[in-house]
Amino acid sequence: MFALLAAASLCPVVLVPIPAMLDYPNHLARMYLLSRVGTADANPFYQVVWAAYPNLAMDLIVPLIARLIGVETATRIFYLLSQILVIMGAVTIERVVKGRFHIAGFFALIFLYSLPFAWGFVNFEFGLGIALCGVAAYLAAQERAWHWRFGINLIFVIALFAAHFFALGLYGFTIGLHEMWRAWVRKVPPAAIAARLAILAIPPAVGLGLMLGSGGAIGGDDTDWFLHFKPLWLFATLNGYSLMLSAVATAALLGMIYIAAKRGLLRFEPAGTWLAAGFALLYLAMPSRLFATSFVDVRVIVAAALILPPFVSLSLPDRRWRLAAACGAIVLILANLAMAAFVWMSYRADYAAMIDSFGKIDKGAFVLIAHSGEADDPPMKNLTEYPIYNAPTLAVHYADAFVPTFYAAAGKQPVIPRPAYRRLQVPYGGIAPIAALKAIAEKPAPDAPDFVRSWPRDFDYLYVIGPAIANPMPNLLDELYAAPRFALYKIRK
Repeated sequence: MFALLAAASLCPVVLVPIPAMLDYPNHLARMYLLSRVGTADANPFYQVVWAAYPNLAMDLIVPLIARLIGVETATRIFYLLSQILVIMGAVTIERVVKGRFHIAGFFALIFLYSLPFAWGFVNFEFGLGIALCGVAAYLAAQERAWHWRFGINLIFVIALFAAHFFALGLYGFTIGLHEMWRAWVRKVPPAAIAARLAILAIPPAVGLGLMLGSGGAIGGDDTDWFLHFKPLWLFATLNGYSLMLSAVATAALLGMIYIAAKRGLLRFEPAGTWLAAGFALLYLAMPSRLFATSFVDVRVIVAAALILPPFVSLSLPDRRWRLAAACGAIVLILANLAMAAFVWMSYRADYAAMIDSFGKIDKGAFVLIAHSGEADDPPMKNLTEYPIYNAPTLAVHYADAFVPTFYAAAGKQPVIPRPAYRRLQVPYGGIAPIAALKAIAEKPAPDAPDFVRSWPRDFDYLYVIGPAIANPMPNLLDELYAAPRFALYKIRK
């Protein structure tokens, strides 16, 4: 049954050319630019500056594969590999802890389209998959000689530094907690504890020094807690496309866990209590935005949902209980899968129309993106609108355009704007509401951000994404292309 559910859960990525996820088009655009570096048709507005950035998994792997099978297919294969790593990593931890396959794989499938994964945080998903495998490998070698533990830790620290820095932190947090539990249970002397923790800490400390010395950065300076969202995220994380489905599915899952625990059918493995308490405290203490990386606390929820099940035993007394548990898991997995598949299939035509619209843009143009409404980010009232937000960034490839919301943060990604164009780059996100652009066009605002202060002069084309509206500025904009989720306008000069 698990094999069939896993195969079904992995199907959507092979059914669509571009998965409908917020960040995926932006990542795909970057992969296209990296694949053209050093060629005659390289984008004129961007340059590639390599350093020891902590977020390079796609950037290192996809362009190499793309030489053989093309960028679009290579990027989808990378995403598929990320999903497989998440499932395999959770199952492998459970195999090490319990010596058998039990419930971890089902939890991995339930959370496969959770918020961070469904929104296209692909490097994080890949990194978390590696982190899960690293936790399993370290626990398997935990009682072996120090050089075994050091070697395994070194290998996974290097891999995670390249993949995703926060995934590295989750890996270190998990095995560090497990080491502390081990020391507590066995009454390990302080000197021995310090030596074991040093084995864990030395490789990432060296890596951090190399990264900072080479010009890399963990992120930006922006850190926010948004404490009022903490209760919401507990019920809004399970599905990245529907708050209602996420809340209902989370309530159902927690209800099943409560019933099993109340009847004595569910209990933690010895280290599980420590890990559960540790992740709960980490979630409460973790900012929502850390060093300009968003939804960090939400990522903690997903990591906990993948790491804790291997440390939980579920003993069902008879066939009726086993059938009920199986049916509950199947319903949750298929509900999340069906929602993701529906959204992905519904965006096939929209993404195809977006790519078709790039043919209306002159090569080497400046392209701005606006939202037809309030530009809520995220659009919590209707999360199915989110996958269109970054689709116009593909113009950097198809039209050799400059797009200010294309992810190109210096010190964080290898693709950055050339110096002459950096004033037009949006630091992080920042799709403007069309009403704000209209106000600036009618009355210049000296305090407006650089990239929109003189937007009618600086940009040649405007994409208005979101629900369809009439031409918002007929005296300034000429409509070139209209689709259900976006419209393309040429800006009159």
